[in-house]
Amino acid sequence: MDDVLVVGASVGGSTAAETLAQAGVPVVMLERDLARVKPCGGAVPPVAFKEFDIPQHLISRKVHRALVHSPSERTVAIDVVGTSGRSDENYIAMCCREEFDQFLRQRAVARGAALIEGQLLDLKVDATGVTTTYREKASGATKTLRTAAVIGADGAYSPTAKALGLPNVPRCVAIQERIRLPAEKMARWEDCADLYLGAEVSPDLYAWAFPKKDHVAVGIGAGHGHTKAAKQHLENLKRRIAPELAGGEIILQEAHALPMHPRPQIAFDRAMLVGDAAGLVVATSGEGIYWAMKSAKLAAEVLAASLANPSAERLARYQKTWWKTYGTMYRFLRWLQKWGYGNERQMEVFTDMCRNIDVQQLTFESYMHKNMTPVPWLAQMRMTGDILKSQVKHYWPGARAAGKPAARGYA
Repeated sequence: MDDVLVVGASVGGSTAAETLAQAGVPVVMLERDLARVKPCGGAVPPVAFKEFDIPQHLISRKVHRALVHSPSERTVAIDVVGTSGRSDENYIAMCCREEFDQFLRQRAVARGAALIEGQLLDLKVDATGVTTTYREKASGATKTLRTAAVIGADGAYSPTAKALGLPNVPRCVAIQERIRLPAEKMARWEDCADLYLGAEVSPDLYAWAFPKKDHVAVGIGAGHGHTKAAKQHLENLKRRIAPELAGGEIILQEAHALPMHPRPQIAFDRAMLVGDAAGLVVATSGEGIYWAMKSAKLAAEVLAASLANPSAERLARYQKTWWKTYGTMYRFLRWLQKWGYGNERQMEVFTDMCRNIDVQQLTFESYMHKNMTPVPWLAQMRMTGDILKSQVKHYWPGARAAGKPAARGYA
């Protein structure tokens, strides 16, 4: 028996299944609802299209400029340019998940993966394999499946993780509305994405307006402890940018949970977790698409090479390789999320930090190419100096209280 079950057929699950199929491993994807579209901002870095051979026609819009809005509506305009200067590769790809996910899923099937639409009910790992019980959606019948191993790619609530006896991880809630705008309004979002800071729209993360082909995705993230107020935060955001949304039509309302922290263990006897199920979402941005695909490919490669004995010790190579490669980045971005979004004064400082050209270029170099770019000492000095000046500006006694109205303009 050398079959593998992949639970979940979104970006991570489809990538894992395709990788296994191409390695000659029989693989089955189990997806609860193929019609469901995962709510998501849909931002994908350019490197993903080359690395995973994804066609450009799946890009709904290419964003070349970002605007960061502080709680007091000071606005910083940022060009999407890395440290190597302007090029055709400098953009943020905005994708619609209903198209993006379907392409990856169909490609996995075309390359040999089987696909079952059904709900995972139970999963048991023993010395010789994994027994999975699921309810087939079409017939309603309860069925079982015996495989050598399982990969859980089933989101922040991960039934696979639950079946393995793992605790829940802290989660945030992302909710958004897709709003179709008149052509004259849509021109405002031609190639620009906006991030909004402030306790009224997100106490510990950020809110956004991301352009797509024929609409704007307007949403907010609310961290652990703030999720009950998520709907109100979204209403606050829509009120804040009401003039820019005037005449718009809501075409879809969406909500989804995202993990706030990585799981301490993501490889077990005959089982692995990838993407959101493993908690591999970066803290500052909530970015998960690329990391789901990247972790899924690595996990599948390790599993394909270990099927003769998929023990926790052998599969741990996936976990060790991941954290050796990306551990520093995750730790830094988790710290940055706490530092930058801690309160409204600090959000003002974060906005000032975004004005620094070194910060801009290093941020987009890292985002677009997924490289932890070494920071030259002179750039470190400039960034540190600007941050210290901003800390004094916003925390010095007598400074204007953060969050109070200020003249709208560019910082």
